[in-house]
Amino acid sequence: MTFLFALIGIAAIAFLLWRAFGPQLGESDERDEHAPRRPAKPSGPVGPDDDPDFLRDLDRRTRGTNGSDGDDA
Repeated sequence: MTFLFALIGIAAIAFLLWRAFGPQLGESDERDEHAPRRPAKPSGPVGPDDDPDFLRDLDRRTRGTNGSDGDDA
């Protein structure tokens, strides 16, 4: 049982030291150079749940309105 507590303590101390002195996000350009980059805009097709025009049209069709903001419906 003592070995289990010692192992948990060593793991906790190692984690805290890694968080304190380990690699920091955005600290230097050298680390960012090797990090995978995400494109600013998706280069492939956009799914319907990510397309604001599709969602707007779907909402308009579901509500049965003509797209105006009036409270005619």
